[in-house]
Amino acid sequence: MNKRAASLRKRRAAVLFMTVLVLLFPAIVTAADNLQIDGTLVNEPCELAPESENLTVEFDTIITKYLYINTRTHAIPLTIKLINCDTTIGESGWITFTGLENEALPGLLSVTGAATGIAVGMELPDGTPLTVNQPSPAFSLLDDATDIVLQAYIQGEPEAIEKGTITPGDFLATATFEIEYP
Repeated sequence: MNKRAASLRKRRAAVLFMTVLVLLFPAIVTAADNLQIDGTLVNEPCELAPESENLTVEFDTIITKYLYINTRTHAIPLTIKLINCDTTIGESGWITFTGLENEALPGLLSVTGAATGIAVGMELPDGTPLTVNQPSPAFSLLDDATDIVLQAYIQGEPEAIEKGTITPGDFLATATFEIEYP
């Protein structure tokens, strides 16, 4: 009788275990969707060179009198290097600089720091302005490597120039660039 009771207990435990599994398994299968995975797979024609990931443009000392006379500084060149370009994937692209736009000089970057009455502008080597938060004109890609040559400059705000209120001091402007391909 002991063997029979032990066998019966084992059977009851197995039936109970299977019942619990059957009850739990449909609950897991029919649970509401609570994970969504999405993304975009792209085939870009170029890669950004490591030395172009974080760029700094250094302006030497700028004399405020120069801005009062000329309204802006000479441009400082800046090169963004693209590597491993494959023109069979794409032949052109454009660049957008995203940042805080200066209210007095729309299209130019605002500065932070002690200096006031100025903004930072970007342009192509031929003087074509690059407007902050707007895509540039398209540029052509070359096989293997492409250099995007740009220029940065400091410009005095019109009212600050007119009233003589440009404040000297350190300044910083920050932008993020994004390169897009058609």
